[in-house]
Order: sequence, then structure tokens, then C-alpha cells
Amino acid sequence: MSDDREKGSQNGEGSHDEGLLDMPPDPDAHLSPEEKAEIDRKLLWKLDLKLLPWLCFLYLLAFLDRTNIGNAKIAGLGKELGLTTASYNATLTIFFVSYALFEPVTNVLLKQWRPSVFIPIIMVAWGASMLGMGFVTNWSGLMAARWFLGLAEAGLFPGVNYYLSCWYRRSEFGIRAAIFFSAAALSGSFGGLLAAGIEQMDGVANIAGWAWIFILEGLLTVIIGIISFWMVYDFPDEATFLSAQDRIRVIRRLKLDQQASANHEKFQSKYLWQAFADWKMWLGMMIYAGCDMPLYAFSLFLPTIIQDLGWNTSIVRSQLMSVPPYAIAALFTVVIGFVADRTRARGMCNIIVSLLGVAGFSMMLGSEDAAVRYAGTFLGALGIYPCISNTITWMANNTEGVYKRGVVLGFVIGWGNLNGVVSSNIYINSPFYEGHGTVMAYMALFLFGGSVLMHVLLKRENNKRRRGERDYWIAGLTDKEIEALGDRRPDFMYTL
Repeated sequence: MSDDREKGSQNGEGSHDEGLLDMPPDPDAHLSPEEKAEIDRKLLWKLDLKLLPWLCFLYLLAFLDRTNIGNAKIAGLGKELGLTTASYNATLTIFFVSYALFEPVTNVLLKQWRPSVFIPIIMVAWGASMLGMGFVTNWSGLMAARWFLGLAEAGLFPGVNYYLSCWYRRSEFGIRAAIFFSAAALSGSFGGLLAAGIEQMDGVANIAGWAWIFILEGLLTVIIGIISFWMVYDFPDEATFLSAQDRIRVIRRLKLDQQASANHEKFQSKYLWQAFADWKMWLGMMIYAGCDMPLYAFSLFLPTIIQDLGWNTSIVRSQLMSVPPYAIAALFTVVIGFVADRTRARGMCNIIVSLLGVAGFSMMLGSEDAAVRYAGTFLGALGIYPCISNTITWMANNTEGVYKRGVVLGFVIGWGNLNGVVSSNIYINSPFYEGHGTVMAYMALFLFGGSVLMHVLLKRENNKRRRGERDYWIAGLTDKEIEALGDRRPDFMYTL
């Protein structure tokens, strides 16, 4: 394989654009390279303005709704419902069970039902579940509400990441995924402020402050879900905000990037088996668990961890002290997304950033100084949040085929969230040695170690493809059969 061919693949430009099947004619063929670049820049800006702000807002609400139980806990939820440590942790656990079980199939439903229908429907459903949590009177009711919350929320995060991967080139997807996921960190920051304010409604209409947190945030989600029927757009070939020429431009730039556009092909079981046969999916599941379990441990228990520092802080102050770690993590997530897009070194970003998280939880585990432990929460957040979006982008970059990518992302994210069961049951006894130690182990073994292994294996595979050692895979195949191989095409270069 020639160097030019590999260079083109790494830079998001296919080397065989003339041979791509079903390539629509270029509406800008008569323009100069400078004019084409300007049109492309304006097109990207249009996509960003139409897609990202609303999707970020939706994920902010989703993460707020799944983690605000941590704020409600220190506001009196456990005391009023008579929850023990075990029963409270069970309410956290059951969310992740339903969430993880349904995630692998949600991308297929998103593709078949259309984003403009699927996403608003699940939003209204999880908003209703959240609203219902404000009226529960016992542990059983809380468990039921959390189960349905997980079931309804399961489709948003994998769905939006898959959806965005159908709009942007591989070299453009990382920063967008990072901006989208930064809403999770912002929700932690915003959630602390919001909870501190809502708690002041304690006793209004004879409803407790913790219940008002669920009621008001659930009601907001339902309203935004209804509005989303008009604010969420479908895939590029049907997007109403694009002109016919712009739709062609989006599809062409994806094909030139060696990506399949979101077409109307029906789901077939072969896409499921292709995903199962791909070693990258299984290793990606391990890596993602290495950052997702720590993510939920951090977001669910940060108010409790801060309250346990020994500063004798009030409930409101504990809520407010949880804001700065999230805020700095949101900014760092976007920075790493930008760096990873520019350098194409997604694995190296994971490797370096994960060490910050290990250091942070080491400080929380090994120090008795409250200030040092609080500083550790900042490093912990910096080491967790950027790796979530970077890992998902890494997997999307290296999985070709619309349905296969959807299945792979569903399983990777689903398995990561299933490890939220672990997150829910490790912060039991102060000073939380089990919790901090388990998070460190996940980040060191799965996130750091898995990223190193993935980087090495992908680099070795790229070298084999450059040397032509995989060319026999396409011997005797037609052009259409070669294109159907997706990321198994010998000229497809993996992002490292």
C-alpha cells in the first residue's frame, strides 16, 4: 500500500473517491479549491449551530435527572423514606440494570424510528419517571421509578453519539462528541446549584425539598421533550434544515472520509454478527467500563464525599462545593476533544488523562487532609470526563458501516453503564477506602491498560495494511463487496 494512500486515509480523505459506489455528483465541481473550502466551512458551522446546542441541552437534562438522587439524598430523601445504605444503593443499581439492558438495541430503534421521533418520545418518558419520583412514599416506589428512568434514558447517549457520527468526518467528530458530553459535567455543576436553590422550597405545598428536586426537574424534562419534536432533526439525507445541495455535500464528505452515510438500508442480523466478531468492540467495552464506572461513582457520590471531608459543611454548602470540579472537567473535556481531533492520537489522550484520575483518587484514598482530598476531586474529574467522549469517538472512528457502528456503540456504552452497578455499591463506609480503591483499579487496569493495548494492536494492524498483508481479503471481490467490508477494507486506516 502506498504512503499517499495511507496519508489520505489518516487525514479523513479517501484515496479511492472515484471508485466509491453511489457517490452523488459534486455540486461544487466547477468551483476553485478556495471556494470549496469556504462552502465546507459554512456547512460545518450550519451543522454545529443546528445540531449541537439542543443536543447538549438534552444530555444536560438526562445526566441531571439520573444523578440528582445524590443531591436529594443529602437533602433528606433517605431519612424520610427510611432508606438504609443497602436500600439506597439498590435504587442506584436498578437504574443501571435497565439502562444497560436496553442500550444495545436503542441505536437500531433510532435508525428505524428516526431521531426526530425517537429522542422526544424517550425524553417525555424519562421526564415522567423523574416527576413520579417526587411523589414516592416508600422504597418500592422509588425502585420502580428508577427502573423506568433507566429504561427511558437508555437511548439518548449512545443514540446521539451514533447520530453525530453520521454527520461528521472522523477528524471532526471528537470535538463535537466532547462538547456534547461536557454537558454531563455541566449538569453536575448546574445540578449542585439548582439543588441548593430548590431545597429552599422545603415544606411548600407540604412537599419536602428533596421531592421538589425531582418534581421540578422532571416537569422541565417533559416540557423540553415535547418541544424536541420540532428541534431534533433526522439524518443527513432527510434533514429539513439543509438544502438539496447541502444534503449532497454532507453525504459526499462522509463517503470521501471512508464512512457510510445514513441511508435507508434495512437492519439485518449480519450487522450484529459483524460487531460480535470484531475484537475492537470487546476491548472497547473494557476501556469504556474503565471510565464509565468511575464517572457514576464520582457523580453519584461527590456530594457525600464532600460532606465527609470533615469541614462540617452545611447541606447547601456541600452542594455548592461540588460545582467547581464539574466546571473545570467540562472545560478540560472540550480541550482534550480538540487536541485528539488535531493529533489523531486518541489512545494517547486516554492514556495520559487517565493518570490524572488515578492521581486524584490516590489523594482521596491516601490523605487525611481535607484540603488535599478536596483537591483530589478536581484531578479525579479531570481524569474521568474527557475519557468518556474520547473513547466513544475512538470507537466510532474505527467502526465502519452505519448499522455495525450503531451496534458496537450500543454494546460498548451499554456494558460501561452496566458497571454502574459497581459504582452504586462501593461507597458504603467512610472514609470510603473501598470506593476510592475500586475506582483507581478500574482506571489503572481497564482505562489505562486497555487504551495501551488498543493503541498497540491498532498500530500493528495499520502497519500490516500498509505492507499489503491484508490485500488478500479483497481478492476476487467486486467493488460493492469491497465497500461492504467497512473497516476491514485493506485501505481503511485506524485512528490511533
